[in-house]
Formats: sequence, C-alpha cells, structure tokens
Amino acid sequence: MTRTLLVTGVARVVGGAMCRRLSLDPDIDRILAVDTVAPPHDLGRAQFVRADIRNPVISRIIDQEEVDTVLHLGVITSSRLAGNRSRQKDINVVGTMQLLAACQNATSVRRLVVKSSGAVYGASKRDPARFTEQSTATPASTRGFARDSVEVEGYVRGFARRRPGVSVVMLRMANVMGPGLHTALTDYFDTPVLPVPFGYDGRFQLLHLDDALEALRLAAKPDAPTGTFNVAGDGILTLRQAARIAHRPVVPALRESLGLLGPLIQRTWMPGFDANETDFLSYGRALDTTKMREVLKFEPRYTTRATFEQRYSPIPALAGPTANWTDRHE
Repeated sequence: MTRTLLVTGVARVVGGAMCRRLSLDPDIDRILAVDTVAPPHDLGRAQFVRADIRNPVISRIIDQEEVDTVLHLGVITSSRLAGNRSRQKDINVVGTMQLLAACQNATSVRRLVVKSSGAVYGASKRDPARFTEQSTATPASTRGFARDSVEVEGYVRGFARRRPGVSVVMLRMANVMGPGLHTALTDYFDTPVLPVPFGYDGRFQLLHLDDALEALRLAAKPDAPTGTFNVAGDGILTLRQAARIAHRPVVPALRESLGLLGPLIQRTWMPGFDANETDFLSYGRALDTTKMREVLKFEPRYTTRATFEQRYSPIPALAGPTANWTDRHE
C-alpha cells in the first residue's frame, strides 16, 4: 500500500525534525512538508511545498497528491513566534479550520494526527492532582494559546464526527523541551532572574523533543490506536526546584502585578514573557499518562527532570535519558 504523508509547520523545529524522522521509515513512500516559508533546516527526503493552510490551495495539494495521513504540527505556542497575538490565533484556529475542511473533502485521507497541548486544561487553584483525558478546564483558566488549543480540539472533534472513516489521534503534550527548541517556558528559564508569584510554586511536566517525535511517529502508523492521549515524561518539577537546577535566582512578585505589568516586562526584561502564563506559573499542571502507556503503548525515554537538566544542568553526565531523576510527586 502506497503511503503519502503531509506534515504542516515544517519551518519550525518540531515539524522539521518530524520530517527527518519519518524519512527513516521505509514503509512511507512520500512525505510532503508544508509551510509558508522555506525551512532553515534539513527535511530528510521530504518534499517541501510552500503553501498556507489557511488558503484553499491546501485542498488541491491533498487531492492531487492523494495524501492518506496528515500530521498537523502547525499550531504556534508563542505569540512572539507568530509576530503578535492576533496573527497567532489566525494561524492556529483559522489554519486548522481550513486544513480540516480540506481533509473532509479528500477521499484519500484515512488518518489525522494533531499535536495538541496540555494547555487545554488551563491552570487554576481548583485543578485535580492530575488531569486525565476526560478532564475539562476551568472556564476562566484558558486564555491565549490555551484558548486556541481548546478551539482547535473542538474543530477536530467535529471533523471526527463528520468523517467517521478517518482515524483521528490528538496528542496533548506537556511542554516540549529539547535542543534548538525555543518556547515560552525556555524563554522564562533563559532569563537571568526569574519572577515567581509570591506564595506560589507552580508544578510542571516536560516532554523531551525526541519523545515528542517518537509519540507522533507511533500515532501516524496506520494501525495505531485512535483517540486523545496525554503525553508527558515521568515526574514533576516546581518552578523553584527548576530554578535551583538552572542556578537562577527568583524574585517574588504579586500575581496581579505580573499580569498588569506583562507588556512592560516583555519590553524591558523578558521578551518571551506572556502575561497569560501567570496562572501556569502560580499553579502549574500535571497530566495523567496512564492511557499513553496502556493504550498507545508509548513509554518516554526521558523524565521531566532529565529533560530539564539536559538543557540547564552544568553537569552533562546527569542529563542522559537513563538518568534516574524521576520526581515521584507525580
């Protein structure tokens, strides 16, 4: 059976690395790598196609190339990467709507894999110890990228109802961290001094870039289980634990001031700071990954702590995938 995959968002690190990993699979005949700009990195044997998924031209590409599997990696996590918040929402939400419309009209499409985010659960003081895939966010706790993720997932569920013959997989990933990858969280920890909400110590999980790619690769296989899966590395860190590992001093700040002074902080201190992340810095979130292990049959190689230490620890020997640094707060 001929297999043709289409991957969106290939100009960014995750999309480009995904194309290179898929290129190693002899069972995949063709890989179409789609983005609005030419990627600055190697795409393996993937064929780059300059296209905007917000444009109906994506429908013609899927039809003409008889694409059977679509990996949607084009949702942007940071407004800074998009240029501004309005453009980020347009790319994330409108782009997803147009891509799903193209998939709905294409008889060749049999599988859709969407890289989603644990941000759909939001962050609030009423959160459970761990979010399962059946959990829902507190209504006021999703803003910015988190709100985009909720909307994207809503459109994907609608698509699944309209096209029951298409296998749909959504991977709700913890914050991804790895070589060359810049996110709102890495921008935060790259800052010499970290503002931490006074009286709070948000907890978080990480997913190593290599593990994120492997989870996506497994989800794209024709016989892989379908549904929604939380994906995260073992263990939990708090902001203050992470600050100690990274040797960053912390500055307590009132939660309200972080939100109100967000634009000033961006201009003068922390370009990647997003005031919408104040709740995450205060409460954080943790994902239950039982379904990932038991149904998807995926076991991450890196723990949360090993992933963080690989980037921020001054002792490289402690940062490998076999380092036993699982924090059993999880």
